[in-house]
Amino acid sequence: MMKARSSIEKDEGGNVSRRDVLKVTWAGLGALATAEIGGLALAYTQPRLVEGEFGSLINVGPVDEFPPGSVTHVPAGRFYLSRLQDGGFLAIYQRCTHLGCSVPWVQEQEKFVCPCHNSQFTLEGGVLNPPAPRPLDLFPVTIENGSVMVNTGAPITREGFDVKQAVYA
Repeated sequence: MMKARSSIEKDEGGNVSRRDVLKVTWAGLGALATAEIGGLALAYTQPRLVEGEFGSLINVGPVDEFPPGSVTHVPAGRFYLSRLQDGGFLAIYQRCTHLGCSVPWVQEQEKFVCPCHNSQFTLEGGVLNPPAPRPLDLFPVTIENGSVMVNTGAPITREGFDVKQAVYA
């Protein structure tokens, strides 16, 4: 009958060889290093969502803080909260649909003006002046307990403005 061979062999005196101890030690350290690198890679790919920052649900504030016709920049969320004249809310992504530049609201002109290629947008985010191919993207808005909530984790691409896109308190 043949005896099963283990990875650690003992010599005639019952002692384990130094070479076998080193082999097992290095194999264990290699497995540990592989597990740590795999864990780091997995942690790196996970989104780091912090409540109140871009990519999460943001409580912008009470409905009454935003007068009709106003535009409020929310830097942590990378959007503008636009309150339409009829009282509806739009959360407009500040990224230009042409090349992705940050588009500021110019209060004196009452429009969004892209500093990169002069695309211009209305209070609703509609295109006034190309080269932007379509309106600014929106984020979903909800009204909860009298507060405006914006989900910056799901931008909405659109082809034009429709009154149905606005959320009313």
